[in-house]
Amino acid sequence: MKILVINAGSSSLKYQLIDMDTHDVLAKGLCERIGIEGSNLQHTNVAKDEKTKIEKPMKDHGDAIQMVIDALVDSEIGVIASMDEIGAVGHRVVHGAEEFADSCMITEAVMKALEKCTPLAPLHNPPNIIGIEACKKIMPNVPMVGVFDTAFHQTMPPKAFMYALPYEYYENDGIRKYGFHGTSHKYVSQKAAEFLGKDASELKIVTCHLGNGSSISAVDGGKCVDTSMGFTPLDGVPMGTRTGSMDPAVVTYLIDQKGMSAKEVDSLMNKQSGVQGVSGVSSDFRDLSAASKDGNERATLALDMFTYQVKKLIGAYAAAMGGIDAVVFTAGVGENDAATRAKIVDGLDFMGIKIDPAKNAVRGTVDISADGAAVKTLVIPTNEELMIAIDTKRLVEGN
Repeated sequence: MKILVINAGSSSLKYQLIDMDTHDVLAKGLCERIGIEGSNLQHTNVAKDEKTKIEKPMKDHGDAIQMVIDALVDSEIGVIASMDEIGAVGHRVVHGAEEFADSCMITEAVMKALEKCTPLAPLHNPPNIIGIEACKKIMPNVPMVGVFDTAFHQTMPPKAFMYALPYEYYENDGIRKYGFHGTSHKYVSQKAAEFLGKDASELKIVTCHLGNGSSISAVDGGKCVDTSMGFTPLDGVPMGTRTGSMDPAVVTYLIDQKGMSAKEVDSLMNKQSGVQGVSGVSSDFRDLSAASKDGNERATLALDMFTYQVKKLIGAYAAAMGGIDAVVFTAGVGENDAATRAKIVDGLDFMGIKIDPAKNAVRGTVDISADGAAVKTLVIPTNEELMIAIDTKRLVEGN
């Protein structure tokens, strides 16, 4: 079976076509500037390692999906003979609220539920829905599956996901911790169990998805019991441009004392803060590392704040689970930044977490634990698209 994975944004659409017999990516690409002048498709035939850029107007996501299909079946740059080879489409959906604790086949009832979730993710869910509708129109007979960023975290108990607001705000408005990056946390926690040769039900794992957006999760027995992102992806550790957790009274202070509007504060916290705001250098951790080495004290402070908060959560989640068997690093920073990994685990020897500097310098799926360390420290590249495809295949085949 070949599965098309779609990740639709407000003016973009990412895709991968995956052969589920081998898990090989046959083709991948990006539609940019949908509905904007200068729209284009960047398509890669992975087997041939050939990249093609097609500049063509795309007035909406329907045009974008049609361009993707045309590229996939093209005699020169394509990878399949016809659309009939696409067995199913898996759609990334950011927010499933409490409606979805697992991926699901997309039906009219599901579409109505997704609309209901829109107030919780007004920037993300509408383009996700538009992408689904566009695919349904062009491929009406192809099964569609929704895979939710929030679903993996729906196993959290109330003591972990509730906020200490009057209870009616949860009952009436759904204000609670939801968590995000769930597809990534699910994938790497399962891969960690496979790597260690154990059943996921036997393990207590802390998964660290570290990148421009970062979140940490406690995975006990294969199920998420806590995670750092909350009602929105703003909560948790400091990120590229997001504050992470802070005293909520800062918001009212900025509104009352600085005369800022709620919209201005929201923009400040999401787009102007994090390591970029502290450092004044960049939201890119590579730029921060370079600046820190050159003696930039604010860049060093930003990195210290980030690693400190990740370290704290590893300890907190080990306490919450009553133990820890493995720490997993993944995503852009987690997979590629050996210095940041080393700084995060430094001082955690008392918990049995210790890494080998030589092993830590290796890229790929690797055990970087020091010999004799009681807790395994692993680096596992995430693959959210493959996880979406795996869930899609499972549901389509009824497994």
